[in-house]
Formats: sequence, C-alpha cells, structure tokens
Amino acid sequence: MEKVNFGAFNSLYDFFEAFPNEEACIAFLESKRWENGVVSPYDPTSKVYHRGDGNYRCKNTGKNFNVRIGTIFEGTKLPLRKWFMAIYLICNHKKSISATQLAKDISVTLKTSWFLLHKIRRTFHRIHMEKLDGEVELDETFVGGKNKNRHANKKVKNSQGRSFKDKVPVLGMLQRGGNVICKVVTDTSVKSLTAPILKAVKRTATLFTDEWCGYDLVRKLYTTKMVDHGKGLYVVGDAYTNSIEGFWGNFCKRVVNAIYNWVSRKYMQRYFDEFCFRYNTRSVSNKVRFDMVISNTNIRVTQNQIVGK
Repeated sequence: MEKVNFGAFNSLYDFFEAFPNEEACIAFLESKRWENGVVSPYDPTSKVYHRGDGNYRCKNTGKNFNVRIGTIFEGTKLPLRKWFMAIYLICNHKKSISATQLAKDISVTLKTSWFLLHKIRRTFHRIHMEKLDGEVELDETFVGGKNKNRHANKKVKNSQGRSFKDKVPVLGMLQRGGNVICKVVTDTSVKSLTAPILKAVKRTATLFTDEWCGYDLVRKLYTTKMVDHGKGLYVVGDAYTNSIEGFWGNFCKRVVNAIYNWVSRKYMQRYFDEFCFRYNTRSVSNKVRFDMVISNTNIRVTQNQIVGK
C-alpha cells in the first residue's frame, strides 16, 4: 500500500486541513491498519481484490469488506471524519470533554456522542500495556459524593476515610518518570490490592506506599519503602507518594468534578483508562496522541458490549 503523509497537525485548523473529506480519513485509517498491504479480516492468508468502490473482496471467502470491519467504527453510520474529530477532541482536551459538549461540536445526538466516547475509551487500555518497573508509588482514591453535601435522609453512616460504602475505590500505580495504571477494585483489602499490583508491576520494582495494611503482602514480595501518614510523615528521604496523589488531584478528581460531575461505578474503569492515557501521553504531540488511538482501534465494540448486555 502506498504510504500517505498527513503532516503534523497541532491545532484543530491543521486537523481539518489534514482531513478535508471522508476519502482522506479512509486513506489514513488504511495506512495505519494495513501498513504492509490490505489484509482480509475473514482470512488473513487470502488474496485481496480492490473493487474500485472503496471496498475489497476476500478471494477465499468471497466476502466484501472495508477498513471499518473489525474496528470500533464497524456497524456505525457516522462518517469517519466525525469519528476522527471526536478522537482528536477527547485526546487533546486537557481536561477531557463531556458527551454533551461533544454532541454539539460534531453535530450528533447526545446518545450517539455517549456511545462514541465509550467506544473510544475502550482503546485506551490497549496503549502502554507494559509492566511498571523502577520506583513505583501506590495509593488508592475513592470516587463518590461527599457525605457532608448530601441531604440528611441520604447521608451514609460510617463512610469516612477508606470506607467504600458510598464510594468506589480505585488503586493507582505510578512509575516515577514513567506511566500510571489504575484499577477499579471492590475494596482495599490485601486480597483486592495484591492481584492487580502483581499483574501491573515487575517484581524488580521498588514500591512506595503509605502505612495501609492492604499492602502487607506486597511488602513481603517487593522491595518496599513506606511513609506513615497517620503519624504526619509524608516525606522520608525518597519515600513519598506525592506523585500518585498529584495524579489523583490533577488528572482525575478535577476532571470528574468539572467535566463529568458524576461517574457511574459501572463505567468507572473506562474513565480511569482515559485519565491514565492522558497522563501517559502528556509529553507527546497532538498528532502522536491521535495516531496512538487510531492504531489501537482494531477491536469491534458493539453497543450491547458498552452497556454490559
């Protein structure tokens, strides 16, 4: 396949210059998905014929296909140009974008915008999947409304501190100078915290934690340094968790409060995948960030899968 050069767009104006029509979007997606030539989604070993109408035919199966098949774009009537604009906006808004705002920006219904954003978020966890190593800070945050702001008949008793009666706990693992990984967990017990840490962090890493007992097992499995927040100790030499705590405040809670206002427990992991993606790509250009998402769209996501049916 002929290589297509779309330049480096660093603004919305540059973006529209790069993708003036649907044909340009199709060419770009094909260049990312089929760098070494068109491959049939029905039989990768088959010879492929170009039909001349934008579609292809798989010789072995006799089926027609296009570049949308087998991607998050499959099954939707929305033009690729609107999809691309949505990806650009969600990737490059510093504090994300709400479904309501996106619906206005690309002229679609709120329902379409909501599904579109959730499909795009499904690509984020596929980016930066390598395990963390080196110096890794661990911490948990709790997402939910403050008890003091609730009406008297809606207040939840004994919900202070690390209680998850009315909040959703999220485990954060941040490599200093590197990436962050977040996992929504059922609670902050040893059982719930240990498994995702073992899956996401190499055993050669040095862990930095607070005094919480949920990390007791990983302290035996890893080299660990601890700060005791309960005793007012927040920095002891190179032992601190300030980086992950800064991530909670700057990349997560401010966005939830300012943009989304409220996030359902059912979809919370996808939102935190987005927060991690934004943090992990903080040092790259708009074009590189956009390319990362497009290169990871080769998963088919149905609306039923989005809502969990």
